Amino acid sequence: MGSYAPEDYTKTLESISAQVRDAIRQLPHFSDLNHDETSPIFRPAGEEDLARIRELAVPTQTRTVEEVIGEMNDIYSFRTRVGHPRFLTAVPSVATPASWLGDALTSAFNTFSGVWRGGPGIATIELELIAWLAAQIGLPSSAGGLFVSGGSVANLTAMTAARDHILKQDDRSKGIIYFSDQTHFCVPKALRILGFFENQMRKIPSDKTFCMDVAKLEEAIIADKNQGLVPFLIVANCGTTNTGAIDHMDEIADLAHEHNMWMHVDGAYGASVALSGQYRSLVAGLRRADSVAWDAHKWLFQTFGCAITLVRDRKHLAESFTLSGDFLQDIASGEDQPNLFNYGIELTRPARHMRLWFSLRVLGADTIAQMIDHGFLVAAAAEAKLAILQHWKITSPARLSTVTFRFCPEGMEENAADQLNGIISTDALQQNIAMIHTTQVNGRTSLRICTINPLTTVACMEQIIEQLHAIACKSALEL
Repeated sequence: MGSYAPEDYTKTLESISAQVRDAIRQLPHFSDLNHDETSPIFRPAGEEDLARIRELAVPTQTRTVEEVIGEMNDIYSFRTRVGHPRFLTAVPSVATPASWLGDALTSAFNTFSGVWRGGPGIATIELELIAWLAAQIGLPSSAGGLFVSGGSVANLTAMTAARDHILKQDDRSKGIIYFSDQTHFCVPKALRILGFFENQMRKIPSDKTFCMDVAKLEEAIIADKNQGLVPFLIVANCGTTNTGAIDHMDEIADLAHEHNMWMHVDGAYGASVALSGQYRSLVAGLRRADSVAWDAHKWLFQTFGCAITLVRDRKHLAESFTLSGDFLQDIASGEDQPNLFNYGIELTRPARHMRLWFSLRVLGADTIAQMIDHGFLVAAAAEAKLAILQHWKITSPARLSTVTFRFCPEGMEENAADQLNGIISTDALQQNIAMIHTTQVNGRTSLRICTINPLTTVACMEQIIEQLHAIACKSALEL
């Protein structure tokens, strides 16, 4: 192992291939492909564990593939298993085996997808898959986009196009952006990267349903215009992380059109509902968007690192990102065979889209639709179960696959209830019942679940709620 001599390379490759085949047979025993509900949701690493891992981090003598896979198994064993049926926090990345295999095969081919010549086959698939996804949310044939690493970059990419298309260069310092108090923090982070300051960002209050208050949005736009400022971008939410709220996209789009603004939609979580069998009407407003950020590694069940930027008119991406160098003069391309590095930030980029293509080919869009619909079912079941138990308050009802709730016995002070719900969260994880983190809803601590995992059954969810209730009742007495 480790030889660079050409005559040894083939032998090394054959040896590795044989050992990889053996390793693949072991995968169900130690990866997230093992869906045993009783297995640990989270395994912490102690000081001795970390000391051993630090030693592994430093390259020394070579090892066999089998030995290194064993070391990787050890390293990865200390983790939160986001594919566990009882992992209910954040917006889980529940990767299907098809996605994992598609991702592994893509890495094996290691194709350069920044330019058309790097892989005409994969470039064609990316363009056609982007067109299909755009059509699912109702965008016109002029739409386009590309696959990126995640929602943060998807939002950054789209908002770059918005800035460059709407704002004149001399107006950059006067440009104003609007988003709600429920918007993911990656949006203001991206705006900082784009050169905007805090005084150019307007955080619009949400209404009682946690959607952006459109009346207050309109008031803010008019007030800024009267001050000689240049409102140019509204960021709407299609599925907030906290409560699953979907902003009133049609009303916001009307405002954007009236004031010559760009409506970008952060649909990292909720845009996948466009592929749902029963609930796609909930996201019909996406058809009005000028751009959309969409995470396939959330509710399309892909491995991490698979997201999408869509724009209503693909030329806006090219206008923002097209640059080149002398060394690329031989790979110039046209609109029908574009070099996709001219659509986004990256020159060197993997074929992220191929895992989603592989999943859709293997599972089919109908199966993905049923998996999405299942998340709605389980969230509704959780809310229904909580409604029949004493002392639980639903702080935001089931929307998409998210519910927030709070244990608050009659007579308990709010601060004490905040502390109690934190204890419930901690104890549930320590007992391997579920990983359910707390969040803030209307200024108070709530528990929050997100049920997109198709392996989390209604029976499992009802059992989790019952176990949470037992913890809550016991902890309330001890507080």
